[in-house]
Amino acid sequence: MKYKQFSIEERETIQRMLWEGKSLRSIGKTLNRPHSSISRELQRNKPPVRNVYAPRLANERALAHRSHRGRQERLKNDEIREYVASHLKLNWSPEQIAGRIKLDLKDQSISHEAIYQYIYARVKKSDGYLRDGLEDLRIYLRRKRKRRVPKGTRKCQRTPRTHGPSIEERPEVANQRKRIGDWESDSVESFNHRPGINTLVERKTGFAFITKLEAKTSGATAKAIANRFSSLPQEFKKTITFDNGSENWDGEVIKSETGATCFFAHAYCSWERGTNENTNGLIREYFPKKTDFAMISETEIQKVEHLLNTRPRKRLGYRTPLETLSGALEG
Repeated sequence: MKYKQFSIEERETIQRMLWEGKSLRSIGKTLNRPHSSISRELQRNKPPVRNVYAPRLANERALAHRSHRGRQERLKNDEIREYVASHLKLNWSPEQIAGRIKLDLKDQSISHEAIYQYIYARVKKSDGYLRDGLEDLRIYLRRKRKRRVPKGTRKCQRTPRTHGPSIEERPEVANQRKRIGDWESDSVESFNHRPGINTLVERKTGFAFITKLEAKTSGATAKAIANRFSSLPQEFKKTITFDNGSENWDGEVIKSETGATCFFAHAYCSWERGTNENTNGLIREYFPKKTDFAMISETEIQKVEHLLNTRPRKRLGYRTPLETLSGALEG
């Protein structure tokens, strides 16, 4: 049976029958209610000082509770809400925020699912428009969707031809991310197929280098990688995995300049360099497709590089790539 709230008339009847000395079972029979419901009503609404049931006060309390039922904020307090909003604006994911908040706010915690619900609860389900007076936080998510949708998968074609040692020959320790020094590299194209940037990502720590390219040639790529690797100790330069683009065909030159052995993924199998592809996706949030990198300054690129390297990562225990790599360098 569906529960029905007491009306003001029923509450006044309860008060009158209590004055008359009637039992709870008698009151329940008169109102066609279980005596247990009468008991709960009295327990909820008897003031502790006077210990006298007041129907008008009980009714006002019930109406006030009903008016805000289900409308409370989905995150615990203002401190958490401010932390979530500010770090979403740094392009952190809800999962990164949920993991890192335990380190930054020692006595606070929240789940990434609660963050997603907090973001989408601000949107009306009827028409998808934002509720009045609220900030739209969906624009700071990786997928800026109006509504939440399930993830999809896509299969890729597999072809065996590579322009150097195959990724199948890469040491198993590199595949398992058990050491620092195994990198993935790719080029992000500029507007109208002009020279763009080279990206280098270390597989274990996620640390990234982003470098403007002088030209769309293998020589320019080799030079960019050699320059960025010059600041690293040799034990952190073990392997580099490329795709099969012509700008990456100078593997022997790169090996002689850096000491790192070069491997090549299968064509059309970008998932084999998943760390690099994910990083490129993060970079595209700052530099969308059709960005002309000739108009982007080195300062802007270095700023994005710093933002990526100071974002917490789940697989690092929500430490940042910079913290992890710096700790290894110091150790």
